[in-house]
Amino acid sequence: MKKLTFGFIFTMAIFGLVFLGCNSEIDTEGKEKIQASDLMQGINSQQVNAVALNDKFRAAAADFSLDLFRAALSKTENSLISPTSVLLALAMAANGADGDTLSQMEQVIGGGMPIAELNDYLYSFVKGLASRPKELLSISNSIWFRENGFTPNIDFLQTNADYFGADAFAAPFDDQTVKDINLWINDATDGLIEKMLDKISADEILYLINTVLFDAEWVQIYKEKDVRNGEFTSHDNQKQTAKFMHSAENLFIQGDNATGFLKPYHGNNYSFAAILPDEGIDINSYLDTLSGEAFLNLIGSAQPARVKAALPKFDYDYEVTMNDALKGMGMQDAFDENRADLSLMGKALGNIFISYVKHKAAITVDERGTKAGAVTVVAFEPASGAPGYDHTVILDRPFIYAIIDKASNLPIFIGTLNTVK
Repeated sequence: MKKLTFGFIFTMAIFGLVFLGCNSEIDTEGKEKIQASDLMQGINSQQVNAVALNDKFRAAAADFSLDLFRAALSKTENSLISPTSVLLALAMAANGADGDTLSQMEQVIGGGMPIAELNDYLYSFVKGLASRPKELLSISNSIWFRENGFTPNIDFLQTNADYFGADAFAAPFDDQTVKDINLWINDATDGLIEKMLDKISADEILYLINTVLFDAEWVQIYKEKDVRNGEFTSHDNQKQTAKFMHSAENLFIQGDNATGFLKPYHGNNYSFAAILPDEGIDINSYLDTLSGEAFLNLIGSAQPARVKAALPKFDYDYEVTMNDALKGMGMQDAFDENRADLSLMGKALGNIFISYVKHKAAITVDERGTKAGAVTVVAFEPASGAPGYDHTVILDRPFIYAIIDKASNLPIFIGTLNTVK
């Protein structure tokens, strides 16, 4: 399966989505193929008109980004999330929500903006993101349903096709589905994140998945002479040897209790922003004071200046389950099996709720540039013991049983069970 760049995603969103339900494991290029059945057959995406991004959307997205990062970060380990990935995955989910569940989701991910309006802004935001050689940015979305366990609402699929270019698959949710989902994620992140699922719970019936891949070169690639050993002081005041990449930068950041710089990537559509709290100020304490508005103002106020900069080489990944973070931000009902109202997604045997939101991100920063990828998986299951059955028969007392000839309905064997010992 080819990785979808922004231009390709939205060309498809305008002229119609074509997705393959594969019957064989290897394609014509010798690559492994997804075995799940295509659910988008017969659903042609409709044209969406881009809108101009305004301060309301920017403020809401920035607030969500900073609030989520504060709630999800580790106080001692390296942390990394893609707020864009989580925002897009939850927006897809919100298109299947109703009532108080929808209101809470709209408040958390859009600052109270109606989901129909947020769809327009997110479509336009993603469409406007540049992607070309040496500064690749690719976003992919997919929806996975359990076969015979969930009947999707066509309007839900249509909306996610129109605004998010989402693949949609029906699958048995067995070991092959685990393999298929991990294959889809690996392909969408260019191998940066190879695996998100180890197994699928017997209760899970639906996944919404988003991936974001960024791969860009610096405008000025570091030369060998620019890389020298230096000392890095860790959060617990331990001295560590690291390779520092030295450069002269041209945009200086100056804010309350922090300084930093912006370093451009090839094409000048994206920049690496470094923000260093002043000496003696704990990074977690600083983050507690950094609102979405403050972050936007800090980046927006960067001034031309000569900056002697040193950036350590680093690479790591970070994985976090975001249930508690999102509940703390005000999105409680979607995780509650009794109060969740996700009925616009479709029908299942029981009320659907979000069982978890799992996020993983990975990054490499070196002499060439930066490669970063992120995956957000939103998993759903029906409430345990939920209504939906017409009758209940529990064989917890003596009963009769028979082995029947189906043609005549005559018993070949018949018996009773009075005891199981």
